[in-house]
Amino acid sequence: MTPGPADLAPGRFVDSDHPAIIAYARAHAGAGEARDRAVALYDAVRDGIRYDPYRVDLGEEGLKASRCLALGYGFCITKAALLAAVLRAAGIPARLGFADVKNHLTSARLRATMRSDIFVFHGYTEMFLEDRWVKATPAFNRSLCDKAGILPLAFDGREDSIFHPFDASGRRHMEYVRARGVFADVPRAEILAAFAEAYPESAVWNQTGGDFETEARAG
Repeated sequence: MTPGPADLAPGRFVDSDHPAIIAYARAHAGAGEARDRAVALYDAVRDGIRYDPYRVDLGEEGLKASRCLALGYGFCITKAALLAAVLRAAGIPARLGFADVKNHLTSARLRATMRSDIFVFHGYTEMFLEDRWVKATPAFNRSLCDKAGILPLAFDGREDSIFHPFDASGRRHMEYVRARGVFADVPRAEILAAFAEAYPESAVWNQTGGDFETEARAG
């Protein structure tokens, strides 16, 4: 499917017209071909924005790409939105993809708090490069991967970059269990409904004091 107008336009949450988003795209994209710029932006978002599943703000402002950039941390959905936003700011069509994933190596604390190892509406980014859509998953920063003993996801702009089924030691890691579709912007209403169903008694969102990198290394 070829890109539509929404795949390059600013969205409510993929706010690619925000001055900070535009400045970030200019600072990190470089001046090469579209594929080179996309890879550079992926690397910048993956490693420059820390993954933090303990401070999840599902409010209107909390899900915006510009908010994730300002904070310097985010979770899979907001990091995917940020990558889509800076790609659009750099003139590269982008959209959001979602799936439910089973994390076999999540930290003990996060598993206990969520009462589940299924992460519903895991977010990733799709971008249109060289006449086709490719997937990129910017969630886990390299320092987290190094501490947890998992392989950092690489992205070359040609092949899909999705979670590895096994970690660096051969332990089972990520399992994709349900596709949720692709969207031009963050489908907040659908996400809220899915979270309420999956985590009805969870207090994981907006906790303070968690250090997921340390927990992942220990767990």
